[in-house]
Amino acid sequence: MPNERLPGVLYGLLAILVLLASFSAAPGLGGIFGSGLGLLMLAIAVKDARDFLIPDPLTLAAFLLGLAQVAVEDFASLPENFAFAGLRSIVVASSFYLLRVLYRLVRHQQGLGLGDVKLAAVAGIWLDWPLIPAAIEIAALTALTFYGMGRLAISRPFEGAARLPFGLYFAPAIWLCWLYGTIAWRG
Repeated sequence: MPNERLPGVLYGLLAILVLLASFSAAPGLGGIFGSGLGLLMLAIAVKDARDFLIPDPLTLAAFLLGLAQVAVEDFASLPENFAFAGLRSIVVASSFYLLRVLYRLVRHQQGLGLGDVKLAAVAGIWLDWPLIPAAIEIAALTALTFYGMGRLAISRPFEGAARLPFGLYFAPAIWLCWLYGTIAWRG
């Protein structure tokens, strides 16, 4: 059936868009790293949308790719680059973990999965300080908007305990913020 092929075609077109945008923003090695990030974030978003699961191998690949990108950024200041990227990663992942724990204490149910916490570590490696809250805000607002529109479209009330695949929104937001940061830095 033609409808069965539609998601595959759509993912292929999105992957091509990621490649074109990444290489347009950062020709050369930066585009390769950005493309890798974009494709990994696309794969994470698709998997989280389907299964409410962010696969560790994809997250680890994005994290290691980020470390490699940091290593080639400016070899002269390599220790400093790793220190700042590591600090950002630890702060963001720890903040997400703390939010996870506090939500569990207050609501007596799980709010964020550990995959979201690990994805936050990826955001810390790839994004500078000003872009990290932007990625989180983009993801949260997009998730809430789609949830709200979906509930309104089917005339159902909002549920306070509804499950949302946050990685579906957070992963693309990370790549989009990388893209914006890369374009802004060049301009």
